Amino acid sequence: MLSRLFAPKVKASAHCDLPCGVYDPAQARIEAESVKAVQEKMAGNDDPHYQARATVIKEQRAELAKHHVSVLWSDYFKPPHFEKYPELHTLVNDTLKALSAAKGSTDPKTGEKALELIAEIDRIFWETKKA
Repeated sequence: MLSRLFAPKVKASAHCDLPCGVYDPAQARIEAESVKAVQEKMAGNDDPHYQARATVIKEQRAELAKHHVSVLWSDYFKPPHFEKYPELHTLVNDTLKALSAAKGSTDPKTGEKALELIAEIDRIFWETKKA
């Protein structure tokens, strides 16, 4: 009874438990590198159990990469960044779509495309950190 009385009324979630301010596109890059590596390994192994496990891992990693890109877009980048880099909205959108394509594909070219776009986000991110 007391636990219900003192239980929080609102549940909140965030990138982390506190607004830590720690962001880095490397998180997305590492997950996207995993996607591409799994895609490459899938091409060399036709065991159905391996393929099933690899598919699950690839899809999980793609979702994690999408999460990290989304966190950068929604929590790190601010209006001054979007003013200085007007292509940023489209770049993030294209990156999320490329990660979705890689999630649903076994072709390493889709993983490579996502990595190229993340590299561009990385470049802009570090330029904003210098300012």
